[in-house]
Amino acid sequence: MKAFLLAAGHGTRLRPLTDQIPKCLVPIGGVPLLAIWFDLCRRYGIDEVLINLHSHSQAVRDFLAKNSNGIRVRLFDEPVLLGSAGTLHANRTWVESQPSFWVIYSDVLTSANLAQMAEFHEQHRGAATLGVCPVPDPQRSGIVVMDDGGAIRQFIEKPKNPPGNLAFGGIILARQELLASIPDKFPVDLGHDVLPLLANRMYAHRITEYHRDIGTLESYAAAQKDWPGLPSSGAPLS
Repeated sequence: MKAFLLAAGHGTRLRPLTDQIPKCLVPIGGVPLLAIWFDLCRRYGIDEVLINLHSHSQAVRDFLAKNSNGIRVRLFDEPVLLGSAGTLHANRTWVESQPSFWVIYSDVLTSANLAQMAEFHEQHRGAATLGVCPVPDPQRSGIVVMDDGGAIRQFIEKPKNPPGNLAFGGIILARQELLASIPDKFPVDLGHDVLPLLANRMYAHRITEYHRDIGTLESYAAAQKDWPGLPSSGAPLS
């Protein structure tokens, strides 16, 4: 299975950490975040990833030269950032044969059970399944409003008056319908420009395992204290 690992952002909220390395390589308990994602990918049958590059791209290349560990990696340079949806659109032929594919924001630290999310996705057959979890600061997140069956009735990116605190957690399992919904503009963002269009056509899967966006220095510091690590077994998590 294939996954987009979105990693090209500047990581400005993580400075000075990201003055020298990209945010996808910041260490959590001494382990680069990208290495944690590669571990999760292996456990859940994701054997090919596309990583978009912009800030500190050579550092990512140097890391991958020693740490791909059997996962096939395709690199996509973005001299000018395309936006999260723009990366998908530019590489749509890479996943054109895939019934479903993952879209993962690489600054998320998680032990989410992707097998359970994939099972939910197959059961509900939506255009996309979003991993969601409650957050303390919904004004800074993409907020979903869903019904009792998990169907997302509304998606609002960084609302001034949030209708709740259930937020998109940076993990999507998508079908081709998501790609077809990307507007013809540049740059183009998933949260602002695409996911609101898919209301009533996508579903929310609650992530109950450890899950944290480490995009700020505050959340990064908290992760250093409370990240339990992944289970030691190399087998898929259950």
